Amino acid sequence: MNTPDDVVKLNRSYTILISLIVALGGFLLGFDSAVISGAVKGITVYFEMTEWMLGFSVGCVVFGAMAGNLMAGPLADRFGRKKVLIIVAALFTISATWSAFATGYTEFIIARIIGGIGIGGAILIAPIYIAEIAPPKLRGSLVSFNQLNIVIGISVAYFSNYFLVNIEGESWRWMLGVEAIPAAIYFLSLFAVPKSPRWLIQKTGNEEIAQKTLAKIGGEEYAKSTVSEIQRGLAKKETKGKLSDFFKSRYATIMIIAFGIAFFQQITGINAVFYYAPTIFEQAGGSTDSSFLQAIVVGLTNLVFTLVAMWLIDRLGRKPLLLIGTTFMTIALLMAAYAFNNATYDFSEKTLSKIDNKELNMVLNDFQGKSFESQAALFEAVEPKLEGSQFLDFKRNQITNFIQINATLVLIAILLYVASFAISLGPVMWTLLSEIFPSKIKGIAISVVGFFNSLVSFSVTQIFPWELSNLGPTITFAIYALLSFCAMLFVYKFVIETKGRTLEEVEELLIRK
Repeated sequence: MNTPDDVVKLNRSYTILISLIVALGGFLLGFDSAVISGAVKGITVYFEMTEWMLGFSVGCVVFGAMAGNLMAGPLADRFGRKKVLIIVAALFTISATWSAFATGYTEFIIARIIGGIGIGGAILIAPIYIAEIAPPKLRGSLVSFNQLNIVIGISVAYFSNYFLVNIEGESWRWMLGVEAIPAAIYFLSLFAVPKSPRWLIQKTGNEEIAQKTLAKIGGEEYAKSTVSEIQRGLAKKETKGKLSDFFKSRYATIMIIAFGIAFFQQITGINAVFYYAPTIFEQAGGSTDSSFLQAIVVGLTNLVFTLVAMWLIDRLGRKPLLLIGTTFMTIALLMAAYAFNNATYDFSEKTLSKIDNKELNMVLNDFQGKSFESQAALFEAVEPKLEGSQFLDFKRNQITNFIQINATLVLIAILLYVASFAISLGPVMWTLLSEIFPSKIKGIAISVVGFFNSLVSFSVTQIFPWELSNLGPTITFAIYALLSFCAMLFVYKFVIETKGRTLEEVEELLIRK
């Protein structure tokens, strides 16, 4: 016979195991988002992409995620969380496999969008399922598994890219295709996961199966009391909020905070850094191997400081973390802009020897012995000498051979930026959104704000390659620094502190304002 401690340990282990299986969706989300960073150069050459085509091929995942955001909630309510998660796992598997074998630009985009739909479903449904199945004392830590797994997925993607980049042939296919392995494991593992007890009672009325699942989690008494609590909640459930509720003046302050934070979380450029990390480091003159290695450091920094944020958020508070994070994001981006602004572009026998295109080399030899103080001056001098395709090749692939820059400062700036984001706008936004919305409109409000957040993310990733090629890294990072400074001002003026307040107190405070 088990002692009470044995029972608690057994139930805790069972719940943690289920949560870890479901949270694999977060791992795949993070992996899928970051893995494209290593494939950028390969797919650009293979599919002969322009800057806008490249931007869309990277950002279309976010485009798919927006569709996933809109579809996942209603489908999960109708067919159950478990079934939707199984579909999500299948989408990840299909996307990874198809992306790896794609031979045309259009089918590559379709494959990536399919993965994006999976991302949109995973980011909403995995935490909902975990929250519904977890006992109250474990709920916070178990739901955080999903966010932690997203960050781990990003880090593993950078590691994977580093080890696969030197494979002979088209290494980008291996980078994208390897995701099919964890996706298939996720798909098969989900069949061992029970259906959400709350969904069973709310949608099917099947209390018997729900009670069996709850008994495995916390014992018979826990199962009975939880079923009774769910039934009481159903009996007094409020009418669901509608889209028109957003326009009520009483919710104005809440909407300003929600849409403002959702806007600044993405417009400050975080996904541009995650999706194009090796490209940025190559712009700073790094070799392919070193740029992929530096991307790994970016992923590990993101992981470590996400853990720091999880530890600080209930100790230091939401607003202080946001103010600290946005301040140092601004400083970091200004450092990156400063480093690129002070770079020079030198044409010497040594740098010219790195150009393997003989025709291009012959034209550029006219500049031997010259040095340019800015990228704009360099482009102004070089463009008239080159044909359109040659100039495009020069901007994308050859310019890094001539840059003389403080690469250490660039690396420090990017790491500081990622660390600052990871303790602030990254995790705090979702915590705030779960706290500031009244229960009546919480479901639909988070979906709409999440959709808006994805739309801003798509815009950033779409434009970034064009910015880097046409505006140059100095102006690009300066723009993001300005936006980060605006984010800091927004937080200072509009965001309230929710630490230590009940949800009812937060609601009363915001609606009264």
